[in-house]
Amino acid sequence: MSTQQQEPDTDAETEPEEPESQEVPADQEMSGLASPQQQRLQRKHDGMAEREREAAEDDLEGDSVHIKVFRYDPEVEGKQEPRFDDFHVPFERGMTVLDAVIYARDEFDSSLTFRHSCRQAICGSDAFFVNGRQRLGCKTQISELDQPVRIEPLPHQEVVKDLVVDMDHFYDQMHAVEPYFQDEDTPDSADLEEQRQSPENREKIKMSSRCIWCGACMSSCNIAAGDNEYLGPAAINKAYKFAMDDRESEEIKEHRLRIVEQEHGVWRCQTQFSCTEVCPKDIPLTEHIQELKREAVKKNLKFW
Repeated sequence: MSTQQQEPDTDAETEPEEPESQEVPADQEMSGLASPQQQRLQRKHDGMAEREREAAEDDLEGDSVHIKVFRYDPEVEGKQEPRFDDFHVPFERGMTVLDAVIYARDEFDSSLTFRHSCRQAICGSDAFFVNGRQRLGCKTQISELDQPVRIEPLPHQEVVKDLVVDMDHFYDQMHAVEPYFQDEDTPDSADLEEQRQSPENREKIKMSSRCIWCGACMSSCNIAAGDNEYLGPAAINKAYKFAMDDRESEEIKEHRLRIVEQEHGVWRCQTQFSCTEVCPKDIPLTEHIQELKREAVKKNLKFW
């Protein structure tokens, strides 16, 4: 629907030109920072992308999808050499990578091993290396991938079996930043007082709280691959969430900054943005790391 404007002293009617479509980041639209027009244009863009995906699915409907799945089992003789097994899975509309490997396991080879749980991109258990990129299996549409779809375990982590990797080191790094709320001024429970957070502060840390501990960012990080002591982007992002929370005291914030500014902390990041690119929850991990660097510098500045 367009609006018409009557020019003074003339019968001519003009219709304002619609500005070029600009894609608005999802986090900006959700936060209400985008204008109504930008939101409308973004919805139009999303609708076009959805129609293109549906057309691709229609082309595949009734066909089979060729997937190549990494196989390795150190406990079974004859399977100790890594290899790829080929499976041809019947395609259905909306099929994800996780759907495909579940079908391959249930219909072709029950020994195929991988992790999965919620199937809603929340638990983070089904992160794979798909066509050369870290992705969540339950979130990645088969119709958007080139065939054959090559599915491997996350790189830079020890493979336990097939697509399952050892996550113990990743969890150790996450716990090293003390990922829990700490406040010396917690009100007495008898007072039933709330620890209130301003809307502005909540908005600041909102994206960092979306981490699902999938390990995709850690797997993509070249620094983490070469430095086993590096905290990694996921752990540093978790530290950011709490360090920037105004409900914690300045003393606790300084304690957190001391953790992340160690030799194998934020200063090891080389700002390659690989972690940000593969994050399935669109967290600006690299930006959070850089902000913690700035906070660490400001903390150590002294003027006499």
